[in-house]
Amino acid sequence: DGRLTFFPGNQTVDLPSVNFMKRHGTVFLNAYTNSPICCPSRAAMWSGLFTHITESWNNFKGLDPDYVTWMDLMEKHGYRAQKFGKLDFTSGHHSVSNRVEAWTRDVDFLLRQEGRPMVKLTGHRKQFRVMETDWRNTDIAVNWIKEEAVNFTQPFVLYLGLNLPHPYPSPYAGENFGSSTFLTSPYWLEKVNYEAIKIPKWSNLSEMHPVDFYSSYTKNCTGEFTKEEVRNIRAFYYAMCAETDAMLGEIISALRDTGLLGKTIIIFTADHGELAMEHRQFYKMSMYEGSSHVPLLVMGPGVREQQQIPNVVSLVDIYPTMLDIARIPVPQNLSGYSLIPLLRERAESEVSPRRPRPSWVVSEFHGCNVNSSVYMLRTGKWKYITYSDGSSVPPQLFDLTADPDELINLAVKFPVTVHSLDKILRSIVNYPKVSSSVQEYNKQQFISWKQSLGHNYSSVIANLRWHQDWLKDRKRYENAIDKWL
Repeated sequence: DGRLTFFPGNQTVDLPSVNFMKRHGTVFLNAYTNSPICCPSRAAMWSGLFTHITESWNNFKGLDPDYVTWMDLMEKHGYRAQKFGKLDFTSGHHSVSNRVEAWTRDVDFLLRQEGRPMVKLTGHRKQFRVMETDWRNTDIAVNWIKEEAVNFTQPFVLYLGLNLPHPYPSPYAGENFGSSTFLTSPYWLEKVNYEAIKIPKWSNLSEMHPVDFYSSYTKNCTGEFTKEEVRNIRAFYYAMCAETDAMLGEIISALRDTGLLGKTIIIFTADHGELAMEHRQFYKMSMYEGSSHVPLLVMGPGVREQQQIPNVVSLVDIYPTMLDIARIPVPQNLSGYSLIPLLRERAESEVSPRRPRPSWVVSEFHGCNVNSSVYMLRTGKWKYITYSDGSSVPPQLFDLTADPDELINLAVKFPVTVHSLDKILRSIVNYPKVSSSVQEYNKQQFISWKQSLGHNYSSVIANLRWHQDWLKDRKRYENAIDKWL
């Protein structure tokens, strides 16, 4: 959650490496994902293109394996390039459940797809390596810096992808269930300031926006939760963020130890945030701030120190920024804009001529846990969220200055604002058309998947993540699918 990198969010947990980057670099106060879920978001970051252009509709559908990313271009221009850890931007990953839930979101049924969010404490007060895989990848990256990068004569680019602070799989709910366990050790929990944890306000289930209700239900969050449960989920999430911060610290230390820190640009960001029980939801897949607002910090030579940038920016800006750093001409067809003019002490004449940065960013979502395509336009104090064809589902409008918790939907009160923001959004993307092509894609994908299973279809679909609900009335849900098809 990007809001943890600046006041007041940073009061809840100690993030020393993020604070180091802020002291010696720049923090963006309004950075957003272009799609609040892993694969589509990463596809936008590696391609510099909006989701409706990459057609990365869900966690199964990303970029083609041979897509030319900014890293490929840097390698072509003489950089030594290395990637470690989680990449997740090409097609074909994630579970069958994840796919089928995304494809069947237009079916008229409501089934829980996730385990109920819960916390789990592991290890002891001195145990700081909880997420083993991430630590292993961090160690590999550190060794690469110390043993290889330090000897290069040409420049290098290193990417390290972490899983944390993503919640862990929940085996208690059956092998197919989602990742709803917030897991940490006492060591990290001690970094959290329990007093500063805000308990989010929830509206009544009956008053929720219809899409929010669907999300909350499929994420298994419509039951009763005590204040203590909610506070714990948030605390454990923040503790997981503290562990992530420590891995960032390892990379900074390795660069310092090798004398490379002064001549290396470091960028820290995320593919999406975490709602951590805001709006009666956990996980991502939402345009609310907890899910769509990401961290973005940059430090290194030529980057202003102790600078806070209020401009709205998004992950598609990474591609042109990386090329700008490497002084590679930036292609004109990108959705993103280089961040270098915002970061630098002075404008550099040798960098490619630029289009002026727009005053808006766009995010969209077409995957599971949400029963409609969702589009968000963020500009100035406004966040405008619209759904599907723009008329069958009511839109939302939030004034983030007056209502940072996004509790008051102003769409009915300010029709003129809604109209003008909708006009801007439609000039960027013909969203009713995109929504209908996603619906068509979902149906076609489901049909070919169903045909590939033959008679086995029924037992396979009954055994996906929603199996606990499905088996209560199997026939009804199969009929609902038939009706949809």
